[in-house]
Amino acid sequence: MSKFEQLFVALHYIWILPIQGIIISFLIWRSVGIASLAGVILLIVQTIPLQGYISKWISKLRLKIAVRTDERVRLMSEIIKGIQVIKMYTWEKPFEGLVNRARKYEIDVLTLMSYLRGFTFATFVFTERTTLFFTIMAYVLYGHSISADKVFSIARYFNILQLTMAILYPIAVASAAEAAVSVKRIENFLLLNENVPLAQSKLSVNGTSILMRNVNASWTTTAIVNTLHNINVQFKEKKLYAIVGPVGAGKSSFLQAILGELKSSQGQIHVNGKISYASQEPWLFGGTVQNNILFGQPYDKNKYRNIVNVCALAKDFEQLPYGDKTLVGDRGTVLSGGQRARINLARAVYRDADIYLFDDPLSAVDTHVGRHLFNECINNYLQNKTRILVTHQLQYLKQCDYIIILNNGQIDEEGTFVALQEKRVTFLEILKRDEEFNEKTKESLEIDTSLTSAIKIKNDNSIDEESEEAEPEETEELLAKGSLPKSLYWKYFHSGSSIIMLISFLFCMIVGQIGSNGCDYWVGYWSRQEELRIKTIREQQYDGVNNNFTMNNFTMNNITMNNLTMQSSLMQRSVRQIENTSESNDDYTDLITTDRYMEDVFNDTLSSLNFTLDKDNDDVYYLGTDTALWIYGGFIIISILGTTMRNLIFFKICMNAGKTLHNFMFSCVLKAPMSFFDNNPSGRILNRFSKDIGAVDEILPIIMTLSIQTFAVMIGILVQVLIINWWMIFAVIVIFFLYGVIRRLYLPVAQTIKRLEGIAKSPVFSHVNSTLTGLTTIRSSGVQEMIRKQFDDHQDLHTGTYSLIMTTGTWFGFALDLVSIGFIIIVTYSFIALDDGNTFAGNVGLAISQALILCNMVQYGMRQAADTVTQMTSVERIMQFTELEKEGPFESSPTDKPSTKWPSKGIIKFDQVYLRYAESEPPVLKSISFAIESGMKIGIVGRTGAGKSSLIAALFHMTKFDGTIYVDDVDTKKIGLYDLRNKISIIPQEPMLFSATLRDNLDPFHKFDDADLWSALEEVNLKPAVNSLNHCIEQDGSNFSIGQRQLICLARAILQNNKILVLDEATANVDPTTDAFIQDTIRKKFENCTVLTIAHRLNTIIDSDKVLVMEQGQVLEFDHSHILLQNEQGHFTSMVQETGRAMTEQLRQSAKEAYEQRQQVSA
Repeated sequence: MSKFEQLFVALHYIWILPIQGIIISFLIWRSVGIASLAGVILLIVQTIPLQGYISKWISKLRLKIAVRTDERVRLMSEIIKGIQVIKMYTWEKPFEGLVNRARKYEIDVLTLMSYLRGFTFATFVFTERTTLFFTIMAYVLYGHSISADKVFSIARYFNILQLTMAILYPIAVASAAEAAVSVKRIENFLLLNENVPLAQSKLSVNGTSILMRNVNASWTTTAIVNTLHNINVQFKEKKLYAIVGPVGAGKSSFLQAILGELKSSQGQIHVNGKISYASQEPWLFGGTVQNNILFGQPYDKNKYRNIVNVCALAKDFEQLPYGDKTLVGDRGTVLSGGQRARINLARAVYRDADIYLFDDPLSAVDTHVGRHLFNECINNYLQNKTRILVTHQLQYLKQCDYIIILNNGQIDEEGTFVALQEKRVTFLEILKRDEEFNEKTKESLEIDTSLTSAIKIKNDNSIDEESEEAEPEETEELLAKGSLPKSLYWKYFHSGSSIIMLISFLFCMIVGQIGSNGCDYWVGYWSRQEELRIKTIREQQYDGVNNNFTMNNFTMNNITMNNLTMQSSLMQRSVRQIENTSESNDDYTDLITTDRYMEDVFNDTLSSLNFTLDKDNDDVYYLGTDTALWIYGGFIIISILGTTMRNLIFFKICMNAGKTLHNFMFSCVLKAPMSFFDNNPSGRILNRFSKDIGAVDEILPIIMTLSIQTFAVMIGILVQVLIINWWMIFAVIVIFFLYGVIRRLYLPVAQTIKRLEGIAKSPVFSHVNSTLTGLTTIRSSGVQEMIRKQFDDHQDLHTGTYSLIMTTGTWFGFALDLVSIGFIIIVTYSFIALDDGNTFAGNVGLAISQALILCNMVQYGMRQAADTVTQMTSVERIMQFTELEKEGPFESSPTDKPSTKWPSKGIIKFDQVYLRYAESEPPVLKSISFAIESGMKIGIVGRTGAGKSSLIAALFHMTKFDGTIYVDDVDTKKIGLYDLRNKISIIPQEPMLFSATLRDNLDPFHKFDDADLWSALEEVNLKPAVNSLNHCIEQDGSNFSIGQRQLICLARAILQNNKILVLDEATANVDPTTDAFIQDTIRKKFENCTVLTIAHRLNTIIDSDKVLVMEQGQVLEFDHSHILLQNEQGHFTSMVQETGRAMTEQLRQSAKEAYEQRQQVSA
């Protein structure tokens, strides 16, 4: 949209050009006749065909740049979103290379467009001089003599014409072409198919909420196999439905079809009632926890408390520094995965609706909290609503009214739990054995009642109290103050050039300016020589007329008579000269010249009694026409070459600077600690890589080029004006003093407003980025108008700051105009006041012409210089990111670098580890000490927010901590982050895929051959799901289910084959069958490795060598699961009992068998 700003300023010159061109061309014709065609035609050729071609070329390049910039920013957005995964995988280098390549493709096109702009700007300097040269050449070759008044009048005409035709018109055309590209892109976006929500319809079948008939649907129109196929199902009111199935079965797509996000290609979907939706991947926006729950709904105190109760959030509010008023970023990084999931669920529940869709909300929480959510929230609080629950937690199926089993996008089985028992014995065998479920449910309800009481107490204490506390403030973006440091300019130019390039630039600038000013000086010098030549010829004619007079021994009377005779003769010759002139266009010039000559001779006669008419003119040199034209043409060529090369070199310096600054900033951001990403919204970071880099790429080089060009012209003009009339130095000093005062008043204000404008842009980016991430939730909640209003508020704030930039710039220009008018008046009247009778008309014309240009140049130059300073704030903002604190040494020092075989055992030891995410916050890990032997399989369990993921963050050094962590007896604080993280494999809690090929997502370093990659995919049972390693993965891996993404992460770990493997709730979002498959794969492939598994499913870790139980950042228990289960009052035992009697028995049996097997191996 920024392309429209310049367009509306220059647009009027498109229609002004024909009118002004006709008028000025006519005036030039009157002055020099047919010779005017040479200059006018040349100017037209340079303007319309040449500039039109360049503008068309720039338009094509603009489209390419837009596409490549979008690609780079999209990639940056993905990287910022997945920065934690990138750091854990030590993928900084390949992603840095990926972004640098994308940047290079962008810069290549930008450089070509900059060269075209550089040539266009060079034409601003030499077009007027070139057209004047060809006009004068044609004029003198026709046999005419030039004169000062004629030369400088047509020079001024061409200056006016060039300003419109060669400068403003090309800018208008280029701006229109670039705006047309933007308009086309906006048009293409606006013409995309709108997402039309499913219309609510009154179903003929009573008591039916949703009806799906013969539904086929696919995410792409080119898909060979439908995502959903032949779906026929009916959802009754006030019933609870469970949708289960293996990974990639189409469960989430099923819900998306109901929401209207996945369009059906065949069949019908009828929805009767309002829908509320909780997504599988929790979505949070920047704001308080309370705002994320309310989400635009009015605050109802009792309702809010009840929902906090049923969503088990009260204890989390206790731990958060400001309770439910705690600020969370758009990534929700201050919260655990379980906390994000429950806030996401609470938002859906708080919204009054008839139908609730829950996409696997129970997988991210531990067993106890999961049961509380199911019983209190889904089954009790919403009992009078239609609920559709996608889940992998099979223990809850018995309490569901109806179960749908999906497989490969089709309904495999459906029915009640009892009906499915006989059909799917294998699938439901665990639940079938739970005969005393009701008793356990009663026990659970008692436990939950105690939890509910605690929640109610906390709600009463926290929500009311917190309303009186000062709310936390969002971390503000850094705002620099004062004037820009001079070192900033040096850093900018130093990053884009070498000494040789700078010297070449300065040389071309000096040469080009010599050529340009040489043209102006030479045409004035030539006209003066022509005046002298004509004057000498007339003097010679005068001598011939008076040869018969004798000038010896005159008396006063004779002198008087002779003088009178001489005056009479001169008068007669003047009249004849006027009558016999061959060119009517020379009448006024000759008359003025003759009268002036008469006056000179008459004054000389009266001033002397003795004089002679014999003059020796042998020492007078007259320019030949050919010589004058050759010298004039030489200056023109020097001007063209010098200015063009100067601009091309300067644009190359600017492009190099933009590329270097971008890459350096990105490298520094990659090495910044996680706290930087936690405290800065993604939009704020993206703002530097989009708006600020865009300013450095395109706006700043243009403004700086025009500033330097204007500065060079100003210096040249000042030198000429002072040579002609050195008294003007006093006026120049005064004028520049006034300009300086105005500039000093304007710049501080302009800089501050520009900085504010840059900061005001960040919330716009953040809001748009967050909105796109949570688009499905926003649409399903029906809050589009609220989100649009929030966007308008952010945009209005930015527009307000931008309007201040425009108004202050207008004041600046008006003040400069007033001073410039005074300067023109001084220049004009100074020649009248200081005329001693020997002033040449050529000098006067040159001085006034150059003064007019000077005023334009000074005004324009001052504005450009001021704009340069304000745009340099973008460089300042970029440099701020290059000075970010680094998270630690990336590479190990030679003395501390571990061997290539380290770690060979996988021994891990925590010694008094304390970790806090901010200095002002309490520690999330407290006095953690334990040791893990080589090859042990460790299960880590605990309530959500207990510190399990923080434990892994400490192991990977994702944040600073106190204490020591040893791996194979090596203090991990003494080695580089790359050496540490590269030796630990992880399957993260939130699997992250990037929009690249499957090959790049598996092996970004390209260390493995195809056979290894296919083998890894086969190991995780993904080989049938893809047909090529070059299979394109869409943004965020959206063309794969979350379970499939976890399997790809497992394939990565298999390829790395490290001695230590971490699974951070890696199987939370997969079905039990896939979970068992992953666990079996890990046992086989990582048999001799140390494995740390964070899990909410206790069956996943029950056979581990040891179980680490955590609560509130402390280690409560650490031993084999069988030993821990011997303590009936133990924390782990209570967690196992929460799974149900049948599951408890199975878990106890599995723990016992694993313990006995381990004892046998040890013996």
